[in-house]
Amino acid sequence: MRRRRPATVSKFFVGSKLALTVIILVLVQTSILLKQAEGQNVSNITTGGGIWELLLTNAGIPSMHSAVTRYGSVVLLDHTNVGAENITLPGGKCRNTTYDLVLKEDCYAHSVLYSPTTNTVRPLTILTDTWCSAGQFVSDGSLVQTGGGYEGQQKVRIFKPCSTNQVCDWVESTTQTLQFPRWYTTNQLLPDGRQILVGGKAAFTVEFLPSNNEGLVKLPFLQQTNDFEDDNWYPFVHLLPTGNLYIFANRDSIIYNYKTNTVVKQFPQIPGNPRNYPSAGSSVMLPLTYSDGYVGVQILVCGGAQLGAYVNHTSQPGCSSTCGKITVTDPNPVWAMETMPIPRCMGDMILLPDQNVLIINGAQNGSQGWGYASVPAFNPVLYQTYNNQSRFLIFEPTTTPRMYHSTANLLQDGRILLAGSNSHQYNTFRNTPFPTVLSLEAFSPPYIVDVDQRTIIQILPAQISYQQSFGITFWDPNPGAPTVTLSVVLTSAPFVTHSFAQGQRLLVLDIVNATVPPHITRKKSITVMAPPNSAVAPPAYYMLWLLKNGAPSIARWVQVLQA
Repeated sequence: MRRRRPATVSKFFVGSKLALTVIILVLVQTSILLKQAEGQNVSNITTGGGIWELLLTNAGIPSMHSAVTRYGSVVLLDHTNVGAENITLPGGKCRNTTYDLVLKEDCYAHSVLYSPTTNTVRPLTILTDTWCSAGQFVSDGSLVQTGGGYEGQQKVRIFKPCSTNQVCDWVESTTQTLQFPRWYTTNQLLPDGRQILVGGKAAFTVEFLPSNNEGLVKLPFLQQTNDFEDDNWYPFVHLLPTGNLYIFANRDSIIYNYKTNTVVKQFPQIPGNPRNYPSAGSSVMLPLTYSDGYVGVQILVCGGAQLGAYVNHTSQPGCSSTCGKITVTDPNPVWAMETMPIPRCMGDMILLPDQNVLIINGAQNGSQGWGYASVPAFNPVLYQTYNNQSRFLIFEPTTTPRMYHSTANLLQDGRILLAGSNSHQYNTFRNTPFPTVLSLEAFSPPYIVDVDQRTIIQILPAQISYQQSFGITFWDPNPGAPTVTLSVVLTSAPFVTHSFAQGQRLLVLDIVNATVPPHITRKKSITVMAPPNSAVAPPAYYMLWLLKNGAPSIARWVQVLQA
C-alpha cells in the first residue's frame, strides 16, 4: 500500500504537478532525440513513479546542512549572519556578535531538530557561524561539526543526540579547535574513529580531529586542482576498503595514503566540465559488497556546471548532463560516460537501500552562488546501478525549487527528506523568482510498497563487531508467498551539504544462514556476517535494512564497533 498524500496538499498542487510532468517528459524526450542526433551516448530511459509529500510549510530555517541521528531525528543547520529566521531561540535567549552584518542582537535559531515521528521541529542553539561547514558522526553517535565563516572558521561543535523525551543541544568545544580556518571543507570518518578534514577555501592542507600531533599536512593535489574560479572546494572524499582515500577535485582524482602523505595513484581526468564547488556536481562510492570481499570499488560522479559559469554568472549556461563512472581497482581505469535525461548541477546523490542511486534537487542552468542558477530540476532521477540496459528512471516531479543550499537525506522508512534552498545572501521571502524555502518535503521511491509490513523485531547482539555473525529476527505478514530474494544492507548517516553527502557509504552484507522457517511461519530468523574491518565500515551507527525482493523494511539502527 503506497503512502497517501497528506490533506495539506491541495488539488491545485496535484493538478499542476501532472501538467508539469507532461511538459517535462516532452522536453526530456526532445533533449534525448537531439543528443542522439548529435551522436551522444544516451542510455535507455524509462519514466514514472514516486510519491511526494509536503511535511511542513515552515521548518523555521532553510537547511544548508542536514544529518539523520541514530534516534531517527534530523539535525537541520543553516548559518548565522543570514538575517531573521522564522523560529526564535527558547526562553528569550539571544546572541550578541560584532560579526553579523544584519543582526547585532540575534534572537533567532539557526538550527532545528526535526522529528519525522511527530512531524515537528524544535530550535537548537548555534553560537558561531556555520556557513558552508562540514561534519561527521563519530562512533558514539555524536555529530562533530567543524568550521564555517567569520568567527566560526576554526570552531568545533558537538551535537549529542537524544530521544524525543529528552533535551539535547549544540555544544561548542572549549578543548578543541581547528589548526587552520576551514570553509568549504570535506570531512571523512577514518577507520580509527577520527575525522580527516580535507581542503576548503584557500586550504591546500589536511588535518585530523582529534589530532595526534600530526599538525597541518600539505597536499599539493589540492593546489594543483585550483583554477580561476576555484572549482575544488568541497572535494569529493571516499574512504576506500584499503584504508586509503579517494579524493576528487575539479576534474582530477587520486588515491591518497594519509598515513604516509603520499599519492598512491593518479587517475585520468573526467571528460567535460568541472564537478566541485562552485560547479556543483555530486559523487557517490557505489555499494561495497561481500560477494567480492568488499574489494571492488566504483566511483560515480554526475552533473556540474560549465567551466566559467560561476565567474560569468549572468549567462547561466546549461548544466552538465553527464555521469562518469570509474573502477578504482582496475589496473588501467578509464571513465565510462553516460548521459542523464536531465542536465543538473547542485543535485544531491543518495545511496538507496535497494543499491540504486537517487539524483535529486538542483538546477538545469547556471552554477552555485547567490542567484547564479535558474530552471529548477524538479524531477528526481534514479541511477540503476546494475541495469546497463536501462540506466536511468525519471520520477514524478516536485513543484518546489530546491537549488543552492538545499539538502536530501535518507530516512529510516526509506523516504528521502528534502529541505532548504536559499539562493540569497540573506533570507529573502518575496520579490524574487526563487525565494528562500522553509518547507520540508518527503519523496517516496517506488520501492515503498507495504513497507510497514516487513518489520525487524530484533537484532542480536545490538552492537555488531567486525568479522562476527549476528542474528536478525523479522516479521513477514505474507508467509504464503515464497521468499525469492533476501538481502541485508548497511547505510551510513552522512553529513549532507552543498550537493555532497560526506561520509556516505552502503554495504551489502553476507547472509550466512538463511534457514528461513516454512512459509506458514510469520516470524523468521537469519544469520548475517558483519563487515570485516573498520576500513570497510568505520566505527559508527548505521541503518540496517532487510530487503525482500528489493523492497526495504523500516531500518533499525546498529552500532558497528571493534570487539
